[in-house]
Amino acid sequence: MSKKNQKTIRENIELKGIGLHSGVEVSLIIKPSKVNTGIRFKRVDLKENNIIKADFKNVVDPVLCTKLENTNGASISTVEHLMAAFYGEGIDNALVECNAPELPIMDGSASPFVFLIQSAGVREQTAPREYIRITSIVEVEHEGKLARLEPFNGFRISFSIDFDHPVVDLGECKTVVDIDEASFIREVSRARTFGFMRDLDYLKANNLARGGSMANAIVVGEDRILNDDGLRQNDEFVKHKVLDALGDLYLAGRPIIGHYSGNRSGHALNNKLLRRLFSDPSNCEVVTFDRVEDCPIPVQPVAETDV
Repeated sequence: MSKKNQKTIRENIELKGIGLHSGVEVSLIIKPSKVNTGIRFKRVDLKENNIIKADFKNVVDPVLCTKLENTNGASISTVEHLMAAFYGEGIDNALVECNAPELPIMDGSASPFVFLIQSAGVREQTAPREYIRITSIVEVEHEGKLARLEPFNGFRISFSIDFDHPVVDLGECKTVVDIDEASFIREVSRARTFGFMRDLDYLKANNLARGGSMANAIVVGEDRILNDDGLRQNDEFVKHKVLDALGDLYLAGRPIIGHYSGNRSGHALNNKLLRRLFSDPSNCEVVTFDRVEDCPIPVQPVAETDV
């Protein structure tokens, strides 16, 4: 196909894992979906009103993860890593069936999801892929944290972190990534979530991170990383924040053409940024491309297409 079209997965993906905050084993089935249906979650443990659309307007309580909730109160949490994998692999349409209110954390990164998507295969569909092109500068701030979108002919993420911790400060705390499918896999997808031993009492008191372990997170002590294998990359901390931002931004419903900048931003501020973006129609426009080569974001070829 000469046009830049939508994609879905070719075959079902089945997996099990532990919920990071619930500590409960979760079963997941990711299924192909028709054009223009987007990413949807289905709580199969609920008998009715169990479809939750991956939409920034459905985000609630985005503190330590991104949680989606429909108008009937059905919710699904910790969606950001899978959403980042969908973004990185160019998946527009999929149905994610889950038997619990939280997705499995896997190894704390998007890499297992990427592997499973690649193993299942990707199918190009017949409808054109729509992009959100940023046309104005939009930014939100809160207590010294900042998230910003501005026009850019491509998709670039700039991020900086400051945790005032000697172990984190030893690594790279700033990064810039021009996002496409190749750079996502190479630079971002393997970066794991992380937590500090100093926060353990707070997490326990709030029934959070009950499924957390060194198998699915980087655990940072007072003066060292407690995981035996250390970091996967020197900038793993800041690259994981890029991964989170990517998953949060895909809740816009379409990939973005623009430059996102985050300074100590998190899930809540990323969601506020999308709400600010779409509050004024002049901030962005929806575009399609008749030819793959006209798209400013490089595209990986797909072997199988709908006819």
